Amino acid sequence: MSEEIKYDRRRFLGSAAMTIAAAKLVMIDSAHAQSSNTKAGGATTIKPGANTSFGPLKQIDAGLLNVGYAEAGPPDGPPVILLHGWPYDIHSYVDVAPLLASKGYRVIIPYLRGYGSTRFLSSETVRSGQPSVVALDIMALMDALKIEKATIGGFDWGARTANIIAALWPERSKSLVSVSGYLIGNQESGKMPLPPKNELEWWYQFYFATERGRAGYDKYRHDFAKLIWQIASPKWNFDDATFDRSAVSFNNPDHVSIVVHNYRWRLGLVEGEPKYDELEKRLAAGPVITVPTITLEGDANGAPHPDASSYAKKFSGKYSHRIIKGGVGHNLPQEVPKDFAEAVLDVDGY
Repeated sequence: MSEEIKYDRRRFLGSAAMTIAAAKLVMIDSAHAQSSNTKAGGATTIKPGANTSFGPLKQIDAGLLNVGYAEAGPPDGPPVILLHGWPYDIHSYVDVAPLLASKGYRVIIPYLRGYGSTRFLSSETVRSGQPSVVALDIMALMDALKIEKATIGGFDWGARTANIIAALWPERSKSLVSVSGYLIGNQESGKMPLPPKNELEWWYQFYFATERGRAGYDKYRHDFAKLIWQIASPKWNFDDATFDRSAVSFNNPDHVSIVVHNYRWRLGLVEGEPKYDELEKRLAAGPVITVPTITLEGDANGAPHPDASSYAKKFSGKYSHRIIKGGVGHNLPQEVPKDFAEAVLDVDGY
């Protein structure tokens, strides 16, 4: 069950129009005239966990990486790129992919740098986890796959990456589905202290700031990630098999370095690469996202996340926010795949 809040452009003049309604599932022609392969109607009902694997994974050289990714749906369908977070992997979308593929979409789900079968092409490349670099990875993947423009969806790191692409390169983002809304940040804001209760929610970030934390995550990454899953989705009763399918991806040789660098960078404890300074400067300004967007939030998200009212004005195109009820936590696509897939279908019709 979802509660939808729609915002119109007049909110920038000081008023907001809010309605609660059931989502009407709409499809329109894609920018590439590919809609003839897209079936009208909403996402088919599917029980979460009904699927346990994708077909054979693919690999492609893209920018600094050889990217591992899952693909579903017709190769000439409207492209949808789905991005996972930490500590999760492509299996967050294992039930979403067939729902979208059945509607004629070409669905691409890559392992981010430091996960699964994705590898750096050079041992000399800095193992950076700074957000702008992860976004550039996805841009390079789109280029390698000859995808000019796509609907992009994500949660956690994946939502932040999708936000950045939509904000800085709107010509590459047809529309956006973002769990927990607007997640673009910067190092200066990361240096600002929060109230103690809020700081407690970020305990792992401070743990990673120490060498003991790095060593601890490296040694206990399986148990560490499982603890995060439990905290972030306290009402999601996932089984060991579900977790273990994703945990394998954390054995990537660069995983610990990428994760630790990301959180240390956020606190301003490490520098990013100078060649990306201009991008970070643009992101630090908090750019508005102009592409059509649906933001989602679970009613039982145990991970740190902003209130929707704090970021509604960051979306200047057609926009709505949905609260997904029923004890839904942080890993929203895997917990309620039908709701996530419906958001993708709906935003494609905006």
